[in-house]
Amino acid sequence: MIDALRNDDLINKLGGRFKLTALVQRRWLELLQGARPLVDPTGMTDIEIVLEEILQDKIGIDFEASGLLKPDGR
Repeated sequence: MIDALRNDDLINKLGGRFKLTALVQRRWLELLQGARPLVDPTGMTDIEIVLEEILQDKIGIDFEASGLLKPDGR
């Protein structure tokens, strides 16, 4: 299992499991369609690449443009 998913910090960072899942699915599709990884992909699966991009703040949810509340409620 991927260690990053065992820690709730990743889930809390985006405001919940559903938002995390939606972001992962969207980015994973981009990678499958040929987008370049934003982190060094050496020895990583596509899902690990996506999670690492989130952990390193390379990708995230644009809460302002989406109209969603930020995880801190603002």
